[in-house]
Amino acid sequence: MIRLSRHSLWLALGLWAASLGQVQAADPATDLAALGAQDDRGRPVARVQAPQRIVSLLPSLTETVCALGACDRLVGVDRYSNWPEDLQRRLPVLGGGLDPNVEAIVALKPDVVLLSNSARVVERLEALGLRTVALEPRTQADVQRVLHSVGHLLRLPPAQVQQQWQRMQDGIDAAARTLPAGVQGGRVYFEVSRGPFAAGPSSFIGELLTRLGMRNVVPDAMGPFPRLNPEFIVRARPDVIMMGNHSMQLAHTYPGWTTLEAVRQQRICAFDARESSIVVRPGPRMDEAARIIARCLRDKAPRHAP
Repeated sequence: MIRLSRHSLWLALGLWAASLGQVQAADPATDLAALGAQDDRGRPVARVQAPQRIVSLLPSLTETVCALGACDRLVGVDRYSNWPEDLQRRLPVLGGGLDPNVEAIVALKPDVVLLSNSARVVERLEALGLRTVALEPRTQADVQRVLHSVGHLLRLPPAQVQQQWQRMQDGIDAAARTLPAGVQGGRVYFEVSRGPFAAGPSSFIGELLTRLGMRNVVPDAMGPFPRLNPEFIVRARPDVIMMGNHSMQLAHTYPGWTTLEAVRQQRICAFDARESSIVVRPGPRMDEAARIIARCLRDKAPRHAP
């Protein structure tokens, strides 16, 4: 069984900000260069020369670098960066976001280290003379901003970066169109991790569910990733249950779950390890996450009368 990293769990449960609202393709008048000009600390992202040696300590940032065609500039990654699939066979693995191997990072002589704004190692790396860029996608709007920030760092034309964003948006919309009309409007409970911790409507996962035409059983007022009382789920009576944490799914049950129609009818999607790493990661594979969730809904969601 594969267990979500402490870093991934920490980000999912405590550090993702409230939603900026459902994201659409950027207006043509938007200054896309300005969108990604600063990191999460308000520091400029770009310098005169684009970095040629990049260390990434956050999987979503690793994937963003690769999606923008700069995988060959990566010289080291964290242990949870698992896409592209051959990445860890090619590059040094430098620990996790919470416990990186600082000495190994320094030895690689990177031009820049990409990491989460919540990473505790920032000050130490900078004291050793390394440049850091802190970016932390939390919502779909954040994913767009981070995409442009990394593009800005790499000195890519904003229009080229925007093409990647549009690709994601088109993929999400296409996934929504695969759902029968009778499925849309169903009630979904998405468990991010054992607790239970759920994906609320203002999380990037909740935003995906909304764009697929589904209703979240978690109220928006509870925040993006609230910890729930198991009794809440029983009272909410979701039509479909999704389990996003591969290491915990179905190994345990909560009190009262056997009374749920979704459980009795086996309307539960237990994502495998590869799928889990996609659907719980806010990054350039959100369109693939939408396709995975849509497939679950086609297979498991009950049809409602139009």
